[in-house]
Amino acid sequence: MDYGMPTLIELETLRENAALCQSLGLQFIELNMNLPQYTEEVFQNLDYLKELSKEYGIYYTIHLDENLNVCDFNSRVAGAYEETVYETLKAAIRLGVPLLNMHMQEGVYFTLPDKKVYLFEKYKELYLRKLEQFRNRCTEIIGSNGLVVSIENTDGYLPFQKEGIERMLESHVFTLTWDIGHSYAAGKTDEEFILRHKERLKHFHIHDAFGKKNHLTLGTGEVNLAEKLSIAKNTRSRCVLETKTAQSLKESVKWLQENKILE
Repeated sequence: MDYGMPTLIELETLRENAALCQSLGLQFIELNMNLPQYTEEVFQNLDYLKELSKEYGIYYTIHLDENLNVCDFNSRVAGAYEETVYETLKAAIRLGVPLLNMHMQEGVYFTLPDKKVYLFEKYKELYLRKLEQFRNRCTEIIGSNGLVVSIENTDGYLPFQKEGIERMLESHVFTLTWDIGHSYAAGKTDEEFILRHKERLKHFHIHDAFGKKNHLTLGTGEVNLAEKLSIAKNTRSRCVLETKTAQSLKESVKWLQENKILE
């Protein structure tokens, strides 16, 4: 089972991240497209990315921009997000990236006196149709290259999001990411849905959590880490140690080593 690290905001360059990744005995870095150093345009510089990958003996996964909203009702807005994904997929294939991670947007909601009305729920058929178009185009681009797009849980899936994910999982190129800290902080509301689709799990974001706080160093919170890591192993998933500082990452690797999980 491969373990990786997120791109850390305290490290300005990819080389710094790669050096830390190698020093900790990790196998990959999840490049975060929210950072200006890792936008879609940067992924066109494949020679540099390949050079660092070879030099440090690591590979990459990619975390798509968290603002990504391919279902926006404004076609120009949605189109910009779609093209960003499609061009990133093409670059990822050339780079040998095995997985892109994405969030599912809940979209805009109207607050009424007694409830919230989510526009994706109100206009669900349009929402699902846009998701299907996105799914089909991703499937066409990826073909048989082995790349997957893995959908991550965040604050608890809403019913229309679950329906949308199930539509996307109809394609072999879409899989699931289980962020165990997010699911714990959200009251474990996503866990039944994720486990119902356990065969589609390919990726984990591993961090500890305490109450509503997450992204904590492993072993400092309340998450049943042994249980979740066992599921990751059984599903042959990659694991990003998604703590947010170099020190916390080092302490998390040490925890894995002390618990005989990472040799």
